[in-house]
This record gives sequence, C-alpha cells and structure tokens, in this order.
Amino acid sequence: MHAWPASEVPALPGKGRDLRIHDTATDGLVTLDPGPVARIYVCGITPYDATHIGHAATYNAFDLVQRVWLDTKRQVHYVQNVTDVDDPLLERAQRDGIDWVALAEKETALFREDMTALRMLPPRHYIGAVEAIPGIVPLVERLRDSGAAYELEGDIYFSVESDPDFGKVSRLDAAAMRVLSAERGGDPDRAGKKNPLDPMLWMAAREGEPSWDGGSLGRGRPGWHIECVAIALDHLGMGFDVQGGGSDLAFPHHEMGASHAQALTGEFPMAKAYVHAGMVALHGEKMSKSKGNLVFVSKLRRDGVDPAAIRLALLAHHYRADWEWTDQVLEDAVARLDRWRAAVSRPDGPSAEALVEEIREALTNDLDAPTALAAVDRWAVLQQEQGGTDEGAPGVVTRSVDALLGVAL
Repeated sequence: MHAWPASEVPALPGKGRDLRIHDTATDGLVTLDPGPVARIYVCGITPYDATHIGHAATYNAFDLVQRVWLDTKRQVHYVQNVTDVDDPLLERAQRDGIDWVALAEKETALFREDMTALRMLPPRHYIGAVEAIPGIVPLVERLRDSGAAYELEGDIYFSVESDPDFGKVSRLDAAAMRVLSAERGGDPDRAGKKNPLDPMLWMAAREGEPSWDGGSLGRGRPGWHIECVAIALDHLGMGFDVQGGGSDLAFPHHEMGASHAQALTGEFPMAKAYVHAGMVALHGEKMSKSKGNLVFVSKLRRDGVDPAAIRLALLAHHYRADWEWTDQVLEDAVARLDRWRAAVSRPDGPSAEALVEEIREALTNDLDAPTALAAVDRWAVLQQEQGGTDEGAPGVVTRSVDALLGVAL
C-alpha cells in the first residue's frame, strides 16, 4: 500500500531542541532523545468513512512530532497502518450494498487526498492489515505455542496474565478496563475466556465474511491489536520512540498491543512514550462515526475552505485537549491565515530571528501549538502597526511556519 506525496520541509537556520512530551504510561512529561533516526508508529484509520476533523487533529499532532524531530536534523522513520478489514468496515459495506474491498480502497484514497491537502508528512511505510497477514500469523502461533494465547471455539485469544506489565500503559483498574473493553470492540462477557479482558488474536472464519489461510491457526482473520504489533515490530522493532493515536486508543488498543509485543519479545517497553491526542466534539458530543456527528475534511475542501485554514483551526488547540468544532473556530482560523499572509506579503518587516526560536520552544514543550501561533500573531501585529526594515524577515516567517507548523503562507 502506498502513502501520499510529501510536501517539502524548508530547512531553517540553527537547530531545534529535543522534544518534551506527555507520556500516558507515566502521566508526565518525558524528554525524548532518539538516535539519528527517530522511530514513530501512529495508528491509522479503519476506512469505512471519510476523514473527519477528529482524525485530522490526531494526525496533525504527530505531524508536529515529525517536524520537531526534523528540525533537530534527525531522520524520521514513521509507520502507519490501515485497518482495511474489521467489523465496522464489513458492517458499513453490507449496509450500503458495497464490496468491502472497494469501500476500503475508496476511503483510503480519500484519506490520502485529505492528508496531502493538509500537508501532513507521509509515513515511510503505510501498511494495510490485509497485506500484513503473512507476518501476523507466525506471531499468533508463537504466542499460542508459548502459552501466552489459547484457543476458544476456534478463535485464538491472548492471555493478559501472560504479561507481568499489563496495565502499565493506561494505568486503569480492571473494572474500568472491562467497561472500556465492551465499548471499544472487546467481548468481556464471552463465556470460556480465562480473563474477561483477554483480546482476540485470530478470529476463525465466519460464514459470509472474508478469511485467509492462517496455517496451523486455520482460516480466519487477525484481531485488531496484533495487526499493529506485527507492523510495528517488522518495521521499527521494540523500544521505538513514540506510539501515537487518539486518547480512545490508550485502552484497549495500545495497552493490548504493548502486552502482545512484550510477551513475544520478553522486552519492555514496546515504546518509550505513549502519546495520545484529545477528542474533538460537535454539538456537545465526541465526534465519531458511530454517532454520525462528523465534519469531513473533504467536504470543507469542496466548500472552498483553504486547507491551511483547516490546519490553523487544529493548531489553535493543544493536541491533548478535548475541544469542540464550531463555525467560529473555522472563522477565526480563516481570519488568522489572512492576517499572516498579509504580513508576509510585504517586502520587509520586523526581525524574525527571535520568532523562530519562540516557535521552536513552544513546540518542544509538549507540542504547544497555541503558544506558537500566538508568537506569529505578535509578529504579524508588529508588522501591521510598525513594519520594519529587515528584507529577509517575511521569508523567514514563511519558511518557519511551513517547516514547523505545516502551514503554507
């Protein structure tokens, strides 16, 4: 599976600082010091509907992580998956009378278009669950053969008790985990499981549903969590720098994935930091496909909204915050984009050297994009009210906003 084209990231004078970011597993800020190549895995979409603003906010957060690392002159090895076979996709295809493969391909293509328009830097490896199946099957077999997994009526389940570090990602108690498991794709009430929280690794073939050869596992398809584990271990290995996604993935997805990987390798942790973006609401409720309260990036683009304004609307909120999308949020972003473009359109202006460092400082402090935007706002006001004589300043601002914030002026 191919990703989307990369926009050029301008080189800036000087060098950025190491990123301090909130780690869910420790509930505190950690300073990341990757080697020459920073490694990040971000969980991708289940392509049964178009990219909504909640998706865009999540991928914007991890795009900022990449940009901070690139500013330190590191390379970035970014991996993202596509869950191109799963119950929600199959259910939507059946509801709409569409072939599930065609639906997945259509929505994945639209996602690529949205990411390109928003100037999100693409992953080096963009892997679908289906194409990962040959690598998933041996991992499930290893877990089963080691006693970390077991069979139940043809399905294979992971035993959470096989990982002594289970629970260290989300830091939730068993009762809270059980509630979230039921809400987020688990089956805690299924009879015969060793532990209600045990997640499925391999689902035996069901009539009328797609299935693949699973070797000694029999025909079936992979569970949700093992998919990402197989892709991450194959391309990044254990102990990579950041595992990212929305806050609703901390449990069960990232918790279970970490335990799968740790049981497979005997190493801890799977990732050095578990980083989670907040949820975006509409009309008082979390934006989600199940509720249907969605604002689609593609529709905003069709309506003539500049993708740079959409990106500024996302950047106006701290990535960990839960916030609500409103018409005013977009109007403010459009107005900000107009002010910035007017400011950099002049032939000269106030010196911008300090501004570059302000943006860097804000982003390295837990991706504080709102503070970075405020710094650019101040420069734009100074440009409007007083002007300046530095002929290079508008270009410095343009390149800095592009390189560090992903906004094209």
